[in-house]
Amino acid sequence: MHFFEFLFVPSILFMVVVMPIWITLHYRYKSRLAGGLSDDEQKQLDELLRTVDTLVGRIDTLESILDDSQPNWRRRAE
Repeated sequence: MHFFEFLFVPSILFMVVVMPIWITLHYRYKSRLAGGLSDDEQKQLDELLRTVDTLVGRIDTLESILDDSQPNWRRRAE
C-alpha cells in the first residue's frame, strides 16, 4: 500500500499539469503539419460556397412563390 501512496501524488500532478499541456502541444503540432487548404481545395470550397448561395436564393424564390399562391403551404408541410 505504501508504494501506491508514493505514486499517487506524482500521477495526479501528471494528469492535472503535464498531460493537458502535452495534449495541447501535440495537437497544435499536428495542425501545423497538416497546414491549411491547398489551392485546389480552396478553389473547390469557393465554388461550393457560390453554389450554396445560388441554391439558397432559389429556395427563397420558390418559398415566396408558394407563399403567394398557397398561403397555408407551411402549415400543411408540417
